[in-house]
Amino acid sequence: MTDHLSLELFIDPAQQGEYLLLPFTMPAGVERLELRYEYPRRPASTGPLAGGTYTSRAEANIIDLGLIAPDGEQVGASGSDKLEITVSEVSATAGYRPCKLVPGEWQILAGAYKVAPQGVTVRYELRFHFKATRLYRGDLHTHTLASDGVLTAAELAQRARRHGLDFLAITDHNQPVSHLELPQVDGLTLIPGVEWTHYRGHANFLGVDRPYDGSFHANSEDEIRQRFVSARQRGALITINHPFDECCGFQLDMGSLPWDCLEIWNGPMRESNLRALGLWQQLLAAGKKVPIVGGSDYHRDTPFIFPGGPTTCVYAASASAADLLAAVRAGHAYLTFAPGAPRLAFTAGGAQMGDTAAWPDVEAVHIELQDLQAGDLLRAVTAEGSRDIVRAPEDGAFEVDLPVTGPGFVRLEVWRTFIPGVPALPALISNPIYFEQGEAVK
Repeated sequence: MTDHLSLELFIDPAQQGEYLLLPFTMPAGVERLELRYEYPRRPASTGPLAGGTYTSRAEANIIDLGLIAPDGEQVGASGSDKLEITVSEVSATAGYRPCKLVPGEWQILAGAYKVAPQGVTVRYELRFHFKATRLYRGDLHTHTLASDGVLTAAELAQRARRHGLDFLAITDHNQPVSHLELPQVDGLTLIPGVEWTHYRGHANFLGVDRPYDGSFHANSEDEIRQRFVSARQRGALITINHPFDECCGFQLDMGSLPWDCLEIWNGPMRESNLRALGLWQQLLAAGKKVPIVGGSDYHRDTPFIFPGGPTTCVYAASASAADLLAAVRAGHAYLTFAPGAPRLAFTAGGAQMGDTAAWPDVEAVHIELQDLQAGDLLRAVTAEGSRDIVRAPEDGAFEVDLPVTGPGFVRLEVWRTFIPGVPALPALISNPIYFEQGEAVK
């Protein structure tokens, strides 16, 4: 959804050399601002010349442009070079910085560099693009040259975009990266992060520039906990990484640490990931509400490792890092083996993945699956076990309402035979929709 606002500013010739401020109200929920302005920079002036007429287009007005946020900070300034700018939390026109478009009074900065003797009217057109839930695909676990990867952040970002990803978290081992250090790539949200790497386990701290003070190292349970508590207090999304990895499984007590999500799918699907899937199922069956994430753990290209393998598919309000991570934390996501895998819409009344619906007010889940391949098997999983729903007879899509018989949870899996003669593996794993008796919870 978009909205428009038109403004005019008359600048008197006596104001030449001054900077003028034109206030406007930024509505709530804006994802992207487009600002255009126009004025007669070279107005036509016709007069006699050598027995004829001559139309002059001499430069009579020069009005500069800038943008000021409600806190008084300069968002950007572009002189008179640009007549159109765009600003969002993810990207911005050169000369302007990406920033959150907070509601309140913003100001257009008008620089009266040159004003014609009769004055000049400057017209501004603002277009507000509002947030709306969409599906974004990304990778929450990657490495660069800053630790043991082989690509720079810019090279990795370009590769991720070519693979069809919308967002990418940079999570080098014990090397936090700030958002100001990250490159800008059109169409890609880069998320600052760090993989806190210890001999007894790994965890990602995502979305903050500096999750803890001082060094990463910790030699006691208390020092380890301090790192996690600091990251939580500063707003990081904390994921427990590859808990059953053959080389670096998670040996710390998860019950004594604050964390948000469990990485059940790390790199290509294998035994350690299937064990993580089993652990997650145990937690869900015990009544825990635990969101899942996946990440390629990309260091370099191999036949089975690539950005987006697996892909975390997130239904978020916008492409900003804050909105993406909030949606991940809420469980509004599912995992697939690659960006081009099956697409899922999974709801129950007004609830989506990660939400809780009231039972028996809501007695069914609605499933829509796109891009299935012949032979794909859809499976529904509850605390009581799993049930095969349908096997795709050929390439296509499937839609169904599936009854829910009581409180608990329902999650979905799609299993695929990737190589003939090799057992099927997950192609998609969804977060659950939870059901509780009584009033609906978010």
